[in-house]
Amino acid sequence: MTELVNLKSISKSFGGIHALKSVNFAVQQGEVHALLGENGAGKSTLMRVLGGEIIPSQGEVVIDGKPREFRDPRDARALGIVVIHQELALAPDLSVAENIFLGELPRFISKAKLRERAKQLIDRLGFDIDPRRIVGTLSVAHQQVVEIAKALSQDIKIIVFDEPTAVLGAQDAMKLHGIIRGLRDRGVGIVYISHRLDEVFDIADRMTIMKDGQTVNTVATGDVRIDDVIRMMVGRPIANLFPERGQRTFGDELLKVDNINAGRMVRDVSFSVRAGEILGLGGLIGSGRTEVARAIFGADPLDSGTISLKGQALKLKSPKDAVDAGIGLVPEDRKEQGVVIDKPIRVNATMARMSTVTNALGFLRRAVERDDVTALGKSLRLKASSIDAPVSSLSGGNQQKVVLAKWFHADGDVIILDEPTRGVDVGAKSEIYTLINKLADAGKAVLVISSEHQELFGLCDRVLAMGQGRIKGELTPDDYSEENLLGLSMMGGTTAINQGKHP
Repeated sequence: MTELVNLKSISKSFGGIHALKSVNFAVQQGEVHALLGENGAGKSTLMRVLGGEIIPSQGEVVIDGKPREFRDPRDARALGIVVIHQELALAPDLSVAENIFLGELPRFISKAKLRERAKQLIDRLGFDIDPRRIVGTLSVAHQQVVEIAKALSQDIKIIVFDEPTAVLGAQDAMKLHGIIRGLRDRGVGIVYISHRLDEVFDIADRMTIMKDGQTVNTVATGDVRIDDVIRMMVGRPIANLFPERGQRTFGDELLKVDNINAGRMVRDVSFSVRAGEILGLGGLIGSGRTEVARAIFGADPLDSGTISLKGQALKLKSPKDAVDAGIGLVPEDRKEQGVVIDKPIRVNATMARMSTVTNALGFLRRAVERDDVTALGKSLRLKASSIDAPVSSLSGGNQQKVVLAKWFHADGDVIILDEPTRGVDVGAKSEIYTLINKLADAGKAVLVISSEHQELFGLCDRVLAMGQGRIKGELTPDDYSEENLLGLSMMGGTTAINQGKHP
């Protein structure tokens, strides 16, 4: 098989920090090669070298058997190398068609032809997106599709997917995998970066594991098990990704949602959560899960229905009302909605409940703030140089811990977690699962929304299936399976089993 890429002994330092240390990585024609490792292992830095964004300190980039020196990404693209980063590079104020052919716009005279070509590409991907739509109005999942279509509009030999399914539901992820297999069959070399090891084992031919900026091993997928890969990634075995909870006993009903309606995506939703219970909310992207969370948190107004806490109906006009009542939300997009990314850890960790770190006149008690946040960081095993460090300096998993720290500090009764481990590596996932269990053990009512079905099954005492803005049914642990969850969420009407009510 022809070798398309060979990165030989690649090293890169930023200041005194060695991001890459003599890394070797090769991609063959017509293969899917997974690149794995915890956040900070050096995966994205290595791919930025391949994409011409970073010039290595040492080493050689060999493309089609010839050594190459890239000055910028244009040099890489000229050789058919495209990198689709986790942070999408789209112009939000331009249309879908304009984004796909942004580099070729001067060649186009007819907008009709531009849209026609864009539609053909999107149709090939199996999605229905109007090429006239402004990209900024699309969901994150559909923006990802536009980014992929943009890559496919070029004559590509090598394409890098960095966390491509992080924002996709199960069905859309399956579509993407079909696209990747089609590219592989055409001889394209594919680099696939993902923290979802189950899908890596499904799609990859080979995998290279990195740790601390170095190559640990390159193996054929069929020669290893998931446990073997986790051990290579984190340096220790993780016998059980989901920590065992003790005897699960639930207290009184804390949160009750009674026939709420909000906009188009929340229709007659009812359920309740008890103290110490972890309730899951599953279903496809677009089923209304996030909209339910926003309604409970006061971010979207109710058209009708009631949200009650400890038996008292709430009047939520804003998220501040929800926080004051004792409801917290870890949002789907932590960087835009969960933290103030450029502010210090200490500021982010206390902002939901400032009363504990201010005096009667509203002035900050710095010593109290420092003690509180230091203790929080220790209990959450937060890895940071200082609590004064900006959140932007942290890995994805540690950024998520700062969001959790905010709600641990607020100490409310209800915590909603929307995609709590999106973009987080396997080691940090295990730690976050332990923290979620810790919330439940402390008597909080916990609602978990996730597109990763195994995450719901591993964490939750019950799982509600959503579809078309409604609760379609409920699963208990004896019934947990992807087939059951998807079957419920895609049913035309609601099922007769529980419908979100306690038995």
